[in-house]
Amino acid sequence: MKWLMLGMLLLLVGCGPSVDRSDSVVVIDAGHGGHDTGATSKGKREKDLVLQITKKLYKSLRSEGYHVYMTRANDTFLKLGQRTRIADKKNAKVFISIHANAVSNKNKFNEIEGVETYFLQKTRDAKSQRIAARENASVLQGADYLSQNVIIDSVLNGPKIIESHKLAIDVQRHIVKNLKSEYRSVKDGGVRPAPFYVLVGASRPSILVELGYLTNPKERKRLFDSDYQEEIVDGIVTGVGSYMDNRKKEINL
Repeated sequence: MKWLMLGMLLLLVGCGPSVDRSDSVVVIDAGHGGHDTGATSKGKREKDLVLQITKKLYKSLRSEGYHVYMTRANDTFLKLGQRTRIADKKNAKVFISIHANAVSNKNKFNEIEGVETYFLQKTRDAKSQRIAARENASVLQGADYLSQNVIIDSVLNGPKIIESHKLAIDVQRHIVKNLKSEYRSVKDGGVRPAPFYVLVGASRPSILVELGYLTNPKERKRLFDSDYQEEIVDGIVTGVGSYMDNRKKEINL
């Protein structure tokens, strides 16, 4: 009887409550939508992929106790500002925009792959500039070059950028760790600064995750695989939790 009670106690301890996330609001954004398909390759569309994964991420974050909101839950196009305005309206702790990557050079289709996470910052890196330009194209229609730079310059200083960088590091690290546990060949594209305009409007830590390249045959197949998507989602959830916990420690110091 004593051993039975001890076993039940250990079981209860092991299944104890997780960290309380009830005070944490997360807004997640499935990129593109509607007339804006995003990247396409072999009949696969970025807007469909990111919505699939964002819906799974929504469920997983909610199961961890977070209050979660999606900028879009269907095939709808949102203008620049609408996505991040939701984050501010809901007083989100973090804003995460989900995307998939692509290259235009057919000779690079088998070569270029990997998971990358971006935070808002100007950069001279040609690759980051190219990816940002592709993602920005649909949301910056009609904005001239001067206006675009005014928008970016207005938010490049202050704690938001520092905290966004920290969030990007935690999320990227855990996505890659999760994926590599099952898919050893996954490439870590790292954390990069880039002028993504979808991140400008939210006055809180904000990141954009490029989950992989639709133009890479191996990665495209994996990205539409349910198990692979679950590994990505688990990595993002763990990364957000790590960031939240570290942030609380910093505030209490």
